[in-house]
Amino acid sequence: MRLRRSLTVVMTTLLAAGTIAASSIAAAPQPTPQPHPAPQPTAPHPAAPQPHPAMPTPAANAPAENVPIPPAPDNAGKAWVLMDYETGQVLAGSNIDMHVEPASITKVMTSYVVAAELAHGKIDPNQPVAISQRAWKEGGAGTDGSFSAFDLNSKVPLMDVQRGLIIQSGNDAAIALAEHVAGSEESFVSLMNSYAAKLGMTNTHYMNPHGLSDPQHYSSVHDIAILSRALIRDYPQEYAIYKEREYTYNNIRQYNRNELLERDPTVDGIKTGHTSAAGFCLAASAKRGDQRLISVVVGIDAKNDKDGFRLREDSNLALLNWGFRFYETHPLYQANVQLAHLKVWKGGANFLGLGLTQPLEVVIPRGRYADLKPFMDVPKQLVAPIAKGQQIGTLRVTLDGKLVLQRPLVALADVPAAGFFGRMWDDMAMWWAS
Repeated sequence: MRLRRSLTVVMTTLLAAGTIAASSIAAAPQPTPQPHPAPQPTAPHPAAPQPHPAMPTPAANAPAENVPIPPAPDNAGKAWVLMDYETGQVLAGSNIDMHVEPASITKVMTSYVVAAELAHGKIDPNQPVAISQRAWKEGGAGTDGSFSAFDLNSKVPLMDVQRGLIIQSGNDAAIALAEHVAGSEESFVSLMNSYAAKLGMTNTHYMNPHGLSDPQHYSSVHDIAILSRALIRDYPQEYAIYKEREYTYNNIRQYNRNELLERDPTVDGIKTGHTSAAGFCLAASAKRGDQRLISVVVGIDAKNDKDGFRLREDSNLALLNWGFRFYETHPLYQANVQLAHLKVWKGGANFLGLGLTQPLEVVIPRGRYADLKPFMDVPKQLVAPIAKGQQIGTLRVTLDGKLVLQRPLVALADVPAAGFFGRMWDDMAMWWAS
């Protein structure tokens, strides 16, 4: 049997003092969650929860009724998605898991693999990259795709090849990096698919590092957003290259193909793509204040390049503007901070603190933060031994009665079994209580 315990937090705005204060309703029965980032209790029975003063409060004149949110803007893509970066929550989308040709957005994974192998010490950052016959012939100037104009058999600094991949979207750079990292393009593609599986990209399969069409080369806009989020989170130095507007190598100046960098200063990535089969594609990300969003639009059909470029930029920018206007991200709870304490039977300690293993943030319609309601599902009786990190219950957060998110509540400490007499005493007490 499990008990559901709830906490209601009421936020009060002190207009006269120009400050925000928070107070809680009369203490709920244990266990009681503590809003982020509450101080760690020191007593076995912590006092009533103390909301953090920085937690937002609705304006004094905010209407009580829900403010409607319009649907996301229409766009010309055959598949698209808008994702909140902090939580990974999808805010809107169409055909988000459909298999699509990613075109040169493939190079985001190529970039991710290079960054990962560098971080793991498998690549010497000072070792130059050889431009092979294959890289020059299949990805160079004689092909239909974009290229970085590296000379055949030349040795190019690794950072310049990375910039050729990311900024210029060079297919020659993609092949050269694949050979440099894994010995061959085919071995590198195996690495790409391994990383895709590790990231949970369940609708993705790569056949090459550059994105030229192949029947078995596909992804989804949801997977592209997952990958983009991972790149920003895991390798921020690599991601910083994506916002560079241009670079020069061998006296040739090359420009970033993502024109959103010019149109909106909050945009700092990510990657364009285009083939005749894939259509015009763009994955973008912008950060405004503390909030970051990721948008992906693919499969735009246009009469010419000028229209295709404009449509993919307009579509992504409209999604980003809509998301920032109608949604907001908030921290709820810190990791490893006691949110509840439970009575423990037959243990070397009488009580156990419960918390989260990771910080918890939530993305919700703007202005609805005060309407969130947290609940905990926990056992009626908890019996030692218990290991630190063991899941004991579940934290759920709802809005208007609908589940927004849930996370496991884990033990914050080990509780060994009590001695013989302690267990026997608790056996009798548990029998009496039942």
